[in-house]
Amino acid sequence: MDSLDDFMQMRPPTAARPLLGLTVLVVEDSRFASEAMRLLCLRSGARIRRADSLFHAQRHLAVYRPSVVIIDLGLPDGSGVDLIRDLTQGPSRIEVVIGTSGDPDGEALAIKAGADGFMPKPVSSIGYFQSKILEHLPADRQPKGLRTLNDEVIIPDEVALRDDLEAAAVVLEDATDQRSLRYLTQFLGGVARSVADTSLEREMDTLAEMQTSGEAVQSQVARVAAMVQDRIARTSPI
Repeated sequence: MDSLDDFMQMRPPTAARPLLGLTVLVVEDSRFASEAMRLLCLRSGARIRRADSLFHAQRHLAVYRPSVVIIDLGLPDGSGVDLIRDLTQGPSRIEVVIGTSGDPDGEALAIKAGADGFMPKPVSSIGYFQSKILEHLPADRQPKGLRTLNDEVIIPDEVALRDDLEAAAVVLEDATDQRSLRYLTQFLGGVARSVADTSLEREMDTLAEMQTSGEAVQSQVARVAAMVQDRIARTSPI
């Protein structure tokens, strides 16, 4: 036995830690959202592995087989929908596959691709997180006895938010590549929704609409860049 983590994973699930024994692979490009998932898994007893792209997710999956995979639909190198389809329609199906997105259309896309469930972003409730996974597990993987629903909400470290904002700022410095800008638009819109930043979310929605209609976006990109820099200045450095 190599670690306390290995010891914990050998224990059966309990009412307080109902996800003990499970390994969760979280495929998520946002550091802030990924940190939220880490805290949710930690408080629930699950071991977590993380990948920030389809490429890194496939590398993880080539080495080990998680019990649960939670997949963000918008990733830097493609759509999480494709990974959901691969993991649910292949010969060796992952036990539980759940999609997640801040896009209101995301649930329909994830379920159509074969996902067992869907978690709309932001995900912060421990009880909700546990229930969304447990409802798709067989009876022998459930904790014994009554389980009190945990209504506690987790709050990720602000450093993770700063990482997301700084990554977005780099892309915004040279937003001439349309593919990168489309990805940045959905990424930053998701970050804004996760932290309830309604003004930034509104500007990202405007940018998305301008891209769809084919309008010139330079002035809107500059506006968003200034807002991102303002938020970086207001978040705590490491």
